[in-house]
Amino acid sequence: MAIHVLDEAKRCLNCKVPQCQKGCPIHTPIPQVIQLMLNGELDKAGWMLFENNPLTTVCSLVCNHENQCEGHCVLGKKGAPVHFSTIENYISSTYSSKMVKGPAEPNGMRVAIIGSGPAGLTIAVLLARKGYQVTIFEGKDKIGGVLRYGIPEFRLPKSVLDDFEYRHLLLKDIKVRPNTTIGGAITIDDLLRDGYKAIFVGTGVWRPNTLHIKGETLGHVHFGINYLNNPDSFHLGERVIVIGAGNSAMDVARTALRKGVRWLQCFSRTSTVAASQHEYNYALLEGVEFVYCKIPVEITDEGVIFADAEEKEDGSIEQIPGTEKLYPADSVIISISQGPRNQLVNTTKGLDANQRGLLVADEEGHTSRPEIFASGDVVNGARTVVEAVAHSKKVAEAMDKYMQGLKEEE
Repeated sequence: MAIHVLDEAKRCLNCKVPQCQKGCPIHTPIPQVIQLMLNGELDKAGWMLFENNPLTTVCSLVCNHENQCEGHCVLGKKGAPVHFSTIENYISSTYSSKMVKGPAEPNGMRVAIIGSGPAGLTIAVLLARKGYQVTIFEGKDKIGGVLRYGIPEFRLPKSVLDDFEYRHLLLKDIKVRPNTTIGGAITIDDLLRDGYKAIFVGTGVWRPNTLHIKGETLGHVHFGINYLNNPDSFHLGERVIVIGAGNSAMDVARTALRKGVRWLQCFSRTSTVAASQHEYNYALLEGVEFVYCKIPVEITDEGVIFADAEEKEDGSIEQIPGTEKLYPADSVIISISQGPRNQLVNTTKGLDANQRGLLVADEEGHTSRPEIFASGDVVNGARTVVEAVAHSKKVAEAMDKYMQGLKEEE
């Protein structure tokens, strides 16, 4: 692999105005990192990656590179772009084993992080670097949020998250309370009582969006986010229909095929898929059949009744009457994105949410309560990992500014 990585790195033109860096939501200094590696300074390259993006080992595997760094590479206009994803993964995974430095000098201020998805992990690491005493409250038994429970093992090995937990949390003295839901036995006001100066909410979006059609509660119908949480607990049969055509639907479909499903059809309302070309190509390669311009009308014990859909010039989609047809399936998986659970909002006075249940926060993460900050999917809806990291870097700075202001007042 290292030889291949070096060959790929040598293709980089080291552009003075790097378009790849502009295409990256977190503005990774790609040419600098590549040049450091080529000059034999692998550790400096790794340090630069982690300083810019604490989740660099994760993003190197799951980012939508074709639309971001690699999609903006000038070499890609006439040929193949420099595949920085491979280079980043090699540098970050090699350097991560050398990260053994302990916690920063404590500054005496306590911070609570609710949720250990991409946003929560990013902010926990950035604030710990500044000396804050950080505690992460995670509702599930392990850290990672959507990274662990929403992305399949074949795309993001759990060992990457376990290594992150050791290098970035345990070694930095960041405390983790697993199986602890804020809004249940412990409330936000309890955290404030116990001396947490600021609270970050990054609980993600775990409530599946529904179709609101007849048959959605039948026993052979499942939701994509629930299936990805623990695929081995489901018995799908041989023939499966996935409703939805985004990246999560691709994860569901490819996982189901790996778990023994023989025939899998993926249905899209439009004439294209919402998933990235990369994920779509792999799904095709692995045997997923795609059916386009179909609207689900009803789910029955035998399968799903779909009607033909017509795309209008204004972008709207209309159902064509009289085109209903039953497509047989042993199981049906609905994968049309997710929304937030509102337990935390319901138990916290003065914390505003919009009609979709998403927390209301500005660009710097300020919510309707000054001591509570939020970012990630619980604010913006389901987005990419790197977008969550990029936004959370701004929020971490805002939290630091707020808490330092408290210290000055005291």
